[in-house]
Amino acid sequence: MFIWLGVIIICISILISVGLMIYHSDKNKEMEKNKKKETIISNHKPTYRANYHFTTPDKWKNDPQRPIFFEGKYHYYYLYNRDYPNGNGTEWRHATSKDLVHWKDEGIAIPKYTNKNGDPWSGSFVVDENNTAGFGKGALVAIVTQPSADGGKQEQNLWYSTDKGKTFTSFSDHPVMPNPGTKDFRDPKIIWDQQAGKWVMTLAEGMKIGFYESNNLKDWNYTSSFLTENIGIVECPDLYIMRANDGTFKWVLGASANGKSIGKPNTYAYWTGSFDGKAFSPDHNEPQWLDYGFDWYGAVTFEEGEGSDPYNHRYALAWMNNWDYPHNTPTLKEDFNGLDSIVRQIKLVQADNGTYTLTSQPIEALNQLAGVTDSFNQIKVDGSKMLNVTGDAYQFDADISWSELKNVGVRLRESADKKRHVDVGIFVDGLYSYVNRGLTGQPDQSNKYVESRAPFDVNKKNVHLKILVDKTSIEVFVDDGKVVYSNEIFPELDDKGITLFTEGGTAIFKDVKIKHFDSIHE
Repeated sequence: MFIWLGVIIICISILISVGLMIYHSDKNKEMEKNKKKETIISNHKPTYRANYHFTTPDKWKNDPQRPIFFEGKYHYYYLYNRDYPNGNGTEWRHATSKDLVHWKDEGIAIPKYTNKNGDPWSGSFVVDENNTAGFGKGALVAIVTQPSADGGKQEQNLWYSTDKGKTFTSFSDHPVMPNPGTKDFRDPKIIWDQQAGKWVMTLAEGMKIGFYESNNLKDWNYTSSFLTENIGIVECPDLYIMRANDGTFKWVLGASANGKSIGKPNTYAYWTGSFDGKAFSPDHNEPQWLDYGFDWYGAVTFEEGEGSDPYNHRYALAWMNNWDYPHNTPTLKEDFNGLDSIVRQIKLVQADNGTYTLTSQPIEALNQLAGVTDSFNQIKVDGSKMLNVTGDAYQFDADISWSELKNVGVRLRESADKKRHVDVGIFVDGLYSYVNRGLTGQPDQSNKYVESRAPFDVNKKNVHLKILVDKTSIEVFVDDGKVVYSNEIFPELDDKGITLFTEGGTAIFKDVKIKHFDSIHE
């Protein structure tokens, strides 16, 4: 009996000793974790790098190339210049993502000046599931614009990848589409036409969009052209089919364009219509616009990953910059210049007048970044009301209603003395919504592009605003994304105030929510 008692006492002693060891080990780990956290905080420097938007790791980026879901993740390439600002030439840099929010840099996939042609510009890549090009089933094939060695004529060259998109090989020093004698001949966008069983390409050719067909991605035949009017030289054309909310299928033809001369945006113009495999016929000659801001250019749209309905919705993103002021950004002090919009979901809907139009919303995956949310059930505003909330990376939502007033909106990224801010609102007397960046830092030193506007029907006397704010950007979704604005802004880093305001009357702000976003950077 005494022997067993001794054994029990020894076992208890061992258990206590082990418990103390585990406790001290966990305590040491926690202390080490806190020490690392304190080190990170103490070493943290204020930055203009976006919290939740895609940015180039360093140097320069511009045009996005259409992402494709492949091998369980999205593969995204973009034009990158490692020598910026002291050297020219772009190449394709690669990033991957599973959620279109968090991105992993994969390095250079198509390097510049490695074949007899010039640097690679914009184009598109496809997964060749049926081995039509002969590089193997499932090879990635890219058609890329490059300036020719003999005078810089824009031509289309083929590159292919057999290592799942990590690196691409030049197929030939000779283009698969030589220049036919035109100055502008670039930005090929390829789709697989399921009904016709062939590849279809759209190409930017000055003020028109050319259509081409191929069975093997190497030999291309011209089929038709679509001529645009009053929107300048078009770039980065886009072609896809969608099903509207009434069940109607419509083809959509889009392109980056410049409508400034006729008071229209300098972003993404699009037409709905029909496509017979060779030619596009628009419902209306006048284009619609997917964004009314100053900084949503080189846009691409793309399908969601496996298992989704490819016709119900698409995704879209664009380069947040403008060729009128591409090098004006405070991020240059941090050795980079290159920001994308958030990825948005687009849908085709039939408007009250029977026109088919695209609407946009931020993708749901952004909600995983949501940290603290500040909420207000109802706020009555006659003049101005400063909220006891600050931030520089968040989503602002509110339903606003009124009976009689002149102007209503929100001042964001406001300074403590209220002299600096970005204004978003509805100018009732002028019948338009707007984003005004004139009272804060912004890229246009000529001050021509200060206030973005879009028509607004004020007869309904209410609006829903969804606004995404980040370090150097603001994106505004009006009434479920019927109108969207994307603008660069450069507030001082300490400018974080939020104020609701009205002029000439009273407004009710209901269901106000400020959802603060955590950073995607570790």
